[in-house]
Amino acid sequence: MENKGKKAIYVSVTELAKMLGISHVAVFKRIKKGQVPAIKIGRSYAISTEYVNDLMHKGGPRILTKNKKKEIKQAVERVVKEYGETLRLLGKE
Repeated sequence: MENKGKKAIYVSVTELAKMLGISHVAVFKRIKKGQVPAIKIGRSYAISTEYVNDLMHKGGPRILTKNKKKEIKQAVERVVKEYGETLRLLGKE
C-alpha cells in the first residue's frame, strides 16, 4: 500500500480560491485546462493538500495578501493622481 496510515486530505475549489486570492471560477478554469490536478467527487472537485503545499512552497503562482493588494491599490491611485491628465490624453489617441 502506498498510503500506509495516511488519510488523503483535500481542499475544495472555494478554499483554494481563497488561498490564491482568485475567484472560484478561475480555479474551475484551471482545473478544466489541467493546470490544477483535481478529482471529481459527485458534482464537486477536490484538490489534494499535497498539491496545495507544493504550490505554496515551491514558487507556484504568486499569492496576493491583503497587504500586497493594499500596496498595489495605493500605487495605482498615486500614479493616477500624478499622471491622470497624461493618461487621459493617451487614452484619446
